[in-house]
Amino acid sequence: MIMDSFYSRDELESLGFRKIGDNVKISRKSSVYGADKMSIGSNVRIDDFCILSGKIEIGNNVHIAAYTALYGGSCGVTVEDFVNLSSRICIYSVSDDYSGEFMTGPMVPDLYRNVNEAPVYIGKHVIMGSASMVMPGVNIGEGCAFGAFSFINHSTDPWTINVGIPCKVIKQRDRNVLKLESEMKRHDEII
Repeated sequence: MIMDSFYSRDELESLGFRKIGDNVKISRKSSVYGADKMSIGSNVRIDDFCILSGKIEIGNNVHIAAYTALYGGSCGVTVEDFVNLSSRICIYSVSDDYSGEFMTGPMVPDLYRNVNEAPVYIGKHVIMGSASMVMPGVNIGEGCAFGAFSFINHSTDPWTINVGIPCKVIKQRDRNVLKLESEMKRHDEII
């Protein structure tokens, strides 16, 4: 018997997701913590060695490439439709205080920690290059693009192309993808 590298529909349902759409492909080599706090739309692919943890909402037509991690904590990470997250991206809705005034790590009682926790929102048609990082409380506007190794520690305006550490806008992004989305939806209605 040849086993597919992605979970079957029955296996996905047995993981206990709060909601799961159609045509969802999640690698058997990924790790899911707290599936009951996660909703996944349709036409979603999550590749090998990804980590999904905590409260996570994923829209439709989303690809999450290998080694990417979404740490939703209790505040959550929301990923809208048509988002592409390249490999080795980390998205945090929770982070320790690095100042040295407090202890760090999940094995230390909360009394001795100062955790920064805030929801992360990623708008439609966002594309993010490899090894980028998103910090708690960031709201990424619709249509944003980020070059590889971008450090995203502040919210971004829609339809901008951003690069750097920390990221900064280098120019506006074309909105033709909205026309293509409309065309794709019309085509799907015909079929």
